Amino acid sequence: MFAAATLALLITLTLALVRAALGPTVFDRAQAGNTIGTVAMLLLAVLGFLNGRPEFLDLAIVYGLLNIIGTIAVLKYFRRGDLGDAGDDEEPAA
Repeated sequence: MFAAATLALLITLTLALVRAALGPTVFDRAQAGNTIGTVAMLLLAVLGFLNGRPEFLDLAIVYGLLNIIGTIAVLKYFRRGDLGDAGDDEEPAA
């Protein structure tokens, strides 16, 4: 059963790679990148289970968190043009 899940994840990963390469807009490519990261996280967890290495689940969780942060950073960059926070130029009133 887990071999079938691994095969399905590999097919999904291939389709997401095609979408990332052919996506008409940058947001389609960003979504495909997020999907690739999520599928890679699931694939890492399934392979860890198949090989009897439960520590792969910890790696998959960390990879998933990095995937979320990376996707937010890419989308913020494309929306605002930079990653820095402009902040307030005024001093707060005392």
